[in-house]
Amino acid sequence: MLVYIARRLAILFFSLLAACVVLFILLRLLPGDPANSLISVGADEAQIAAARRQVGSDLPLAQQFLQFITSLARFDLGTSFISRTPVLPEIMDRLAVTLPLTVLSFLLALVIAVPLGILSAVKADRWYGAAISVVSQLGIAIPVFWVGILLVTLFAVNLRLFPSGGFPPRGWGAPVEALRTLFLPILTIAIVMSASLLRYVRSATQDVLGSDYLRTARALGAGFSEALVRHGIRNGAVPVMSILGIELATALLGAVVVERVFNLPGLGSMLLLAIEQRDYPNIQGVLFISTLLVLLIGFLADLGQRLVDPRLRESRGARS
Repeated sequence: MLVYIARRLAILFFSLLAACVVLFILLRLLPGDPANSLISVGADEAQIAAARRQVGSDLPLAQQFLQFITSLARFDLGTSFISRTPVLPEIMDRLAVTLPLTVLSFLLALVIAVPLGILSAVKADRWYGAAISVVSQLGIAIPVFWVGILLVTLFAVNLRLFPSGGFPPRGWGAPVEALRTLFLPILTIAIVMSASLLRYVRSATQDVLGSDYLRTARALGAGFSEALVRHGIRNGAVPVMSILGIELATALLGAVVVERVFNLPGLGSMLLLAIEQRDYPNIQGVLFISTLLVLLIGFLADLGQRLVDPRLRESRGARS
């Protein structure tokens, strides 16, 4: 197990390094010079040269890349061109909104998708089993921002039960108010995510229902519910586990759109504002942290799948 974890950590490290290389190249391919955000219209050559020295764009690309990687290794994400404040503390403040939004949306999606997916598979011959499948298809087809607008119209504008956007100035110092503010964004992401996740749960449950080990358990005297709970759910969870990491990473990336709809001060809003202002350190910092989080999610999902399925431990242990 330790050998496998070490191997996965090495893969994570080299994946992050490759992502940093791609990030560096893509940002340098953008039109214009990063120093342009520091100078005003009509600046003379001396001011332009001073601005380029300040941001380091006057250096050769190889030296810029070396400084870029060295700074990331120290977890120094630089200083914003616009606000003149360190990027990392700003990202940490924004993560206090984005991470709860992502995790709570994911948990709510699981609460919705798992029981409904199992029910739609077990009762596929009933009208409500088919109805659940149809509704899930509809949920996949609707864009996440449209779901957000519908929820705002219903719960914020018409019923006035929840705020339509923003985040309390005290943040999580006022937990009830913060949760009320995040309820509609959480519900928006969870609806779209659960529609996709439900299909995987339904497919995995159908495979379990047609398996030999479930029929054997029934033949040995176990009731249907007992056989499904004791033998079916764990085996059905194995293929779903590989999807959960993807869905959680998708929820993190989807928060960019939802934060814009609900005017939340999260990573998504920070990234969009940085792009508008051509604030390269903020863009680099947000993309680096987002990439790191996505890779960590994949790493943890792979470990979770290995813990759930002992066959993976045996097969990979034999290879190592």
